[in-house]
Amino acid sequence: MTASEDRAVHIEQRSIDWIPASERHGTPRGLFPVWFGANVQLTTLITGALAAELGLSLPWALLAIVAGNLFGAVFMALHSAQGPKLGVPQMIQSRAQFGFYGAVVPIILVILMYVGFFASSGVLAGDALSAATPLSPDAGIVGVSLVCVVITVFGYKMIHILERASSVLSGLTLAFLTVLVISHGDPTSVWHPAPFHGGAFLLMLAIAATWQIAYAPYVADYSRYLPEQSSTGRCFWWTYAGTVTSSVWMMALGALGAALAPTALEQGFTGYLLGLVPGAARWPVAAALVLGIIAVNVLNLYGAFMSFTTTATVIRRFSVTRAVRTATVLTVGGIGTFLAVAGRTSFINSYTNFILFLTYFLVPWTSINLMDFYFIRRERYDIPSLFRPEGRYGLVSWRTMATYLAGVAIEIPFMSASFYTGPMVARLGGADISWVLGLLSSAALYYLAMRNQREGAYRETEQQLSFRS
Repeated sequence: MTASEDRAVHIEQRSIDWIPASERHGTPRGLFPVWFGANVQLTTLITGALAAELGLSLPWALLAIVAGNLFGAVFMALHSAQGPKLGVPQMIQSRAQFGFYGAVVPIILVILMYVGFFASSGVLAGDALSAATPLSPDAGIVGVSLVCVVITVFGYKMIHILERASSVLSGLTLAFLTVLVISHGDPTSVWHPAPFHGGAFLLMLAIAATWQIAYAPYVADYSRYLPEQSSTGRCFWWTYAGTVTSSVWMMALGALGAALAPTALEQGFTGYLLGLVPGAARWPVAAALVLGIIAVNVLNLYGAFMSFTTTATVIRRFSVTRAVRTATVLTVGGIGTFLAVAGRTSFINSYTNFILFLTYFLVPWTSINLMDFYFIRRERYDIPSLFRPEGRYGLVSWRTMATYLAGVAIEIPFMSASFYTGPMVARLGGADISWVLGLLSSAALYYLAMRNQREGAYRETEQQLSFRS
């Protein structure tokens, strides 16, 4: 362990405040294990297995998985460069687009996303532990949640250490499971041409792309401690490589497993995987699978903590002490744990609907945020104004709010979900292209609304920026 890692055993001092140059450290290469480790886990597998639930044959499923991840990860990885350049959490930076109070709208949606992913991953952790130990699924969910709470309270450096460990241990375990899935079935038996179902294909492509875009609201949280001069390109490519490699591998494995064992998804995909493992190895394999879930759920909980704190400080300014940090993490983790226990029996249906629901609200936000960073303000922001309601970004940017709502409205006729099907879906053969339209329209509308907005080159001194929010 390096000296830097040794200091990770102490609770992180920063929360949503700006990171001064004296505390910056690391290189963009360290982003690869963060995003590789976040995806080498059961939730990603289940996401890929949904292709069988949609009725896709394996070749079409794999094409949708690869295309969706390659496309969606572009937007996710573009957020990674924002961390070093600005030194603030992702959702604090949203105040530059939406205003000091206006940013609360997307932040609340993001908090719901974090809690939902925390709960859904917790269900899988409980299943893994109950399949290999005497613990009940509910006890497993609670136990894993407590571990996530402790690691999240310690914060940034501890999380990076966890992700590196998960990249290796969970990666080796999933490689072992990949061999078992292939050896216990006949992949050639499910590799056959089948009629192309455009609606199902585009829906799976949307699920894969949304998996990546769902990371967008907190990608910069894990790069904000990097030195400001860190290469934008290197931040992008190390993040992109980590998330795409692991996600495509896991989703492809999930799709293959579901094709080889059609009843596995309904009867419990975790149990199916552990059933392939020899008895003596089942416990360590289950432990490694749980480690992978802890790795991603710590990211979800850390992001929820930061977003909740961002929202709370809008209502009332306060210092984020260790006690406040611990109480906030415990509260959010407790809510996610309750939802996991309560919704465990209807997991697959709820999870599918949840992923699709995210698409409709996250896509316009990420489109606006990236357009602002790369084309409108071109990486130049007045950082202190992000923390002050009287700052240059105002209380609410009504132009941005109108653009955001317009992006969502444009999606509505093309939405296809269990709770609503738009009138254009049937004309497109059941395809859901709402997320693509939301992405393009939000970017175009925001550019037109804000194209005359330009920032000066703000480079305040550390004395001016050394404040806690």
